[in-house]
Amino acid sequence: MRRVVVTGLGLVTPLGADVETAWRNIIGSKSGAGPITHFDPSDQKCRIACEVKGKDHEYGFDPGKRVDHKVQRQVDPFIVYGIDAAGQALEDAGLTDMPESERIRAGCSIGSGIGGLPGIESESIVRHEKGPGRVSPHFVHGRLINLVSGQVSIKYGLMGPNHAVVTACSTGAHAIGDAARMIALDDADVMLAGGAESAICPLGIAGFAQARALSTNFNDQPEKASRPYDRDRDGFVMGEGAGVVVLEEYEHAKARGAKIYAEVVGYGLSGDAYHVTAPHPEGAGAFRSMEMAMRKSGLDLTDIDYINAHGTSTPLGDELELGAVRKLFGNAVGTLSMSSTKSAIGHLLGGAGAVESIFCILAMRDGIVPPTLNLDNPSENCAGVDLVPHVAKERKVKAVLNNSFGFGGTNASLVMKAV
Repeated sequence: MRRVVVTGLGLVTPLGADVETAWRNIIGSKSGAGPITHFDPSDQKCRIACEVKGKDHEYGFDPGKRVDHKVQRQVDPFIVYGIDAAGQALEDAGLTDMPESERIRAGCSIGSGIGGLPGIESESIVRHEKGPGRVSPHFVHGRLINLVSGQVSIKYGLMGPNHAVVTACSTGAHAIGDAARMIALDDADVMLAGGAESAICPLGIAGFAQARALSTNFNDQPEKASRPYDRDRDGFVMGEGAGVVVLEEYEHAKARGAKIYAEVVGYGLSGDAYHVTAPHPEGAGAFRSMEMAMRKSGLDLTDIDYINAHGTSTPLGDELELGAVRKLFGNAVGTLSMSSTKSAIGHLLGGAGAVESIFCILAMRDGIVPPTLNLDNPSENCAGVDLVPHVAKERKVKAVLNNSFGFGGTNASLVMKAV
């Protein structure tokens, strides 16, 4: 099997529309949460979210930087975020001008958990109020999940595998794992991989709130709402954005003198086979996913220095993940650090696993692990686990584990190490 390394990073997040800004704010313990501004949320149970900021904000997103204005008008924001993050990653890797002979061996694996929900909602209203003849001709291809990979492929002439994962909140991690396998199996030499999401719209917020998944107790204190492992947590805060990495075959990267951030050494995936929304009551699926990733990595449990947890701030999910980590790592749990960056940027759903993988890579690069915000009153199950409360922690990080778990009982774990 061929080795797979990470050579480029791209981020669009509620705390910054580029890698270094987002990372600086994450390790600076800032929160991206606030009142919803994308629409009037006054009739909603949940009125807060972690939105990507506009271009006039100090760390806002300028869609015109990498996405043509015509494309912006035709597609939902998740596609715009994904195109931009992919462009950042290619630029970072120095691969924006590949010759055709290399572009034939370069592809995309970028997914989304929900896709163009805002556009689906708005065009449904148009059809109802004005008739089918007024529905946009770009409706379908502006909302389809695979159109992030499609648009990126077209923009950069990437003719290798054109793939899109849809596995709820595990999407970003599965996309990276699947792309790494494509390279390992010699289907491609270079893959853009990750996830994008933008579902902060009236229907999206109402739907998750009705499923009792969102925080509703902190509408007047949005920065306090996402609080993984804390006794007062009452649900997640929805986020949006995108994370994309460039994966590359190791010898291919070495031959061109590429900057190598990390090596993808383990990928685990499993199904709970239990419930549509609730995780397995013993965390069995999460355990198997992590166990597989660790077994494939060839690393010892004591080699893992940092876990970026799924940790959404839901009452049940946080406890079960902690239990699964304890079961797998045993005594080694006392030597690692584990945090949830969802406490700062919210839950990016299909984009979460990719964004959080990038935070893992940056933790290895800089020797600092990001904090878990709002961990004021840890639950009893937290005892003995370094959850990095409130402030980032300096420590050597040579190997990391990233967890993502989603509705339908779908689980993904990635292990990466420094090269």
